[in-house]
Amino acid sequence: MEFTTGGRLEIRISSEDVGKRVSVRALNDRTRSPERFADAVGVLDSWTDGVLRITRRDGRTVEVAEDALVAGKVVPAAPARRRGPAATVRELQEAAARGWPATDTGRLGGWTLRAAGGFTARANSALPLGDSGLPLPEALDRVTAWYHERGLPARVQVTTGDPAEDERLDAELAARGWSGERYAVMRTAALAPLADIPEDIGGVLLSREPDEAWLRAYGRVDDPAAARAVLTGGPSVWFAAVPGAAIGRCVVDGRWAGFAALEVAPGHRRRGLATLVMARLARQALDEGASAAYLQVEAGNAGALALYDRLGFTTHHAYHYRREPER
Repeated sequence: MEFTTGGRLEIRISSEDVGKRVSVRALNDRTRSPERFADAVGVLDSWTDGVLRITRRDGRTVEVAEDALVAGKVVPAAPARRRGPAATVRELQEAAARGWPATDTGRLGGWTLRAAGGFTARANSALPLGDSGLPLPEALDRVTAWYHERGLPARVQVTTGDPAEDERLDAELAARGWSGERYAVMRTAALAPLADIPEDIGGVLLSREPDEAWLRAYGRVDDPAAARAVLTGGPSVWFAAVPGAAIGRCVVDGRWAGFAALEVAPGHRRRGLATLVMARLARQALDEGASAAYLQVEAGNAGALALYDRLGFTTHHAYHYRREPER
């Protein structure tokens, strides 16, 4: 941040800069923070009714009151080599849903209801991309009933592609007592650099089906039949393994290669095996015509985030789930 309390502060942005990357400084509410100023850098998503909404690189959105602004300017976009491929939230979430498909789905307008016997939150949650066609309270009642019919708790993935709608949905769910869980980020990268790993990848084996050893290494399988149905679903799925040491999964879907289930056994960590597994899967995806990569990782997984930083992944957007209270 280039602003200083002793330097000249100017507001050089306006509502015409919506969509650009900006850097702003605003006066803090001194009853809440001892700091005089608060700084933010990110994409200016909107400027309406005297409030600026800025999405930071980590996917978090902050609101800044126009009358609290003391400085603001447009700043250069991140260098191209650091950016992932261009995509909307909707495109990425739809690709991710195809790549990790539920075994039972329903539609509620633009919402997709997903169930897979409880195997992973991703495959057992409502994905609200679009208008449900109903008032929000009624839509959530329908969602709850749909999951109860399947003996599952109702869960909603809060990622609509519209920050304001995300906030409205999250607030309604919170008011109903639904708890937040599994805060995560969607990250993207160019695919080709992932495959440009000089080390030998001959020890990484590929297959179209996960064997019992792969499932044991993955470890989060209570219902093997449901797990296999989800894991093997998708347009073109590959399973990688360094026997006894590491595993990974990749689904190829047009230009996208979606990576998941990257696991390294404790006794084999810090040997570069995760990078080798990613490289082998990336080469296979390149052979099938993909050019861009995505993955989803929980925001608190520092080790995984550091690895993906080194591999060139950047955060595209954040999301989380809301789950109904225990019955």
